[in-house]
Amino acid sequence: MAEVPLDFPRAWVEFEDPSAKGRRYRCDLTWLTSKWTCIFGRGCKGIYADRPNDGCCTLGAHFTDKDDVKNTRKWAKKLTPEDWQFHDVAARKGAIVKGGKGKDAERKTRVVDGACIFLNRPGFPGGEGCSLHALAMREGISFVKTKPEVCWQLPLRRSFEDVERPDSTKVQVVTIAEFDRRGWGEGGHDLNWYCSGNTEAHVAVEPVYITNRDELIALMGKKAYAVLAEYCEARILALAEATGAARQGLAPHPADPE
Repeated sequence: MAEVPLDFPRAWVEFEDPSAKGRRYRCDLTWLTSKWTCIFGRGCKGIYADRPNDGCCTLGAHFTDKDDVKNTRKWAKKLTPEDWQFHDVAARKGAIVKGGKGKDAERKTRVVDGACIFLNRPGFPGGEGCSLHALAMREGISFVKTKPEVCWQLPLRRSFEDVERPDSTKVQVVTIAEFDRRGWGEGGHDLNWYCSGNTEAHVAVEPVYITNRDELIALMGKKAYAVLAEYCEARILALAEATGAARQGLAPHPADPE
């Protein structure tokens, strides 16, 4: 089936952060209770037509800050030539990072042979896919610890807004939502295929807020996640019991199976 439109009715919830005064979370319940799941290696067509096996790794990963770079380098040291196809390229000092050293310089993982240096290609004896993701599985830990931040967040999107209310009080609003095509900037509209709004990727047994629990806790903290989970559970129950117009009023994700 075709990818669903970018704009459709969504259900949102707002609540105070239990761990931080002056911060509110605004969460997209439609996305977080949807049946999306990553289908890399199971039908993912990649973001570019001529690189269908890359998933969303073609461009490399943009680092958020120095700590992100440091963490990625730390875990890369645990990789061997047997489980990382481009280990020899990375053996050269600083080879996994591309970009300047200035305060505002953009840094990202190096692109090798058309895709991220950490991406093992089809046919590699050590296994296809992200070598850092595979490392986490071997270590028995969450890939949130081993991968660049943008990699484990996608397609969750966290954004911040400082809001001044009419009575001059201020609050920080943190939005947790779907990282759709627009999250990639203007170039997002040119992607050949994209998963978050595609029915082919909405095939999970459990909803996003459960399958992406580790990622959400890393983005929100355990206490805020616990509050979010309660709202998500209540919404799923309401959807299960609603029919017709009442169900549509709850704004189910259009890419989900009926």
